[in-house]
Amino acid sequence: MTGEAGVPLPPPPPGPAPALSLRGLTKRFGATTAVDHLDLDVPAGSFYGVVGPNGAGKTTTLSMATGLLRPDTGRAVVLGEDLWQDPVRAKRRLGVLPDGVRLFDRLSGLELVRYTGLLRGLPRDVVESRAVELLDALGLAAAGPTLVVDYSAGMTKKIALACALVHAPRLLVLDEPFEAVDPVSGATIREILTAYVAGGGTVVLSSHVMDLVERLCDHVAVISAGRVLAAGPLDAVRAGVRLEERFVALVGGHKDLTGSLAWLQTGPR
Repeated sequence: MTGEAGVPLPPPPPGPAPALSLRGLTKRFGATTAVDHLDLDVPAGSFYGVVGPNGAGKTTTLSMATGLLRPDTGRAVVLGEDLWQDPVRAKRRLGVLPDGVRLFDRLSGLELVRYTGLLRGLPRDVVESRAVELLDALGLAAAGPTLVVDYSAGMTKKIALACALVHAPRLLVLDEPFEAVDPVSGATIREILTAYVAGGGTVVLSSHVMDLVERLCDHVAVISAGRVLAAGPLDAVRAGVRLEERFVALVGGHKDLTGSLAWLQTGPR
């Protein structure tokens, strides 16, 4: 296994194969290095949170990890299958909710989930049953006949999650799955994902909401400037403090605003 210029990449850790293994992932956009030789292992059966400041490279990393963006160098291995050497086999085991997902939004919600299931090679009767169940579980049953283009942002997020789940993958990679989702729907999604992990699945999610990650996840990685600053079991990463405090300490950049913006405190004149 080699990286840029033939430099050997570090081997995966001993023990059971991780659900997702990233080695030496690198992506540049012109003069900007978005992801810089990133290594990460996600244990099978874990609920793994990926956190970082804006522009840290989280979305770029997850896009390369799921086959949406080809890395300049490095590898992504999904449940033992090299994603870029055999993408068809790897993607059969993978469910993805990308950030800013573009859907076939001139289909109804029910049609979209059906179409996704058929693309995944599921029998038509299985697709029909699962699509109805997913829409009902996600509170979209009444909106099933409505075109996705007319969905709200939160509804669009939920129908995209249904599409990621319909083929019962063993690894889910979700980029900001709770963004724009109302609290009731958020609780439902948390329940679905928690049950999925309890049944042996693996979830990787990115989020800016530290409290959410702390409540849901048993493992976490902190990414900044395209590199992993800390990764592992949640308690080990947060090192005896709240995850948000640990995040700020690792990432830095917090500004002391004492004495600044005093004009905001004086009110209108």
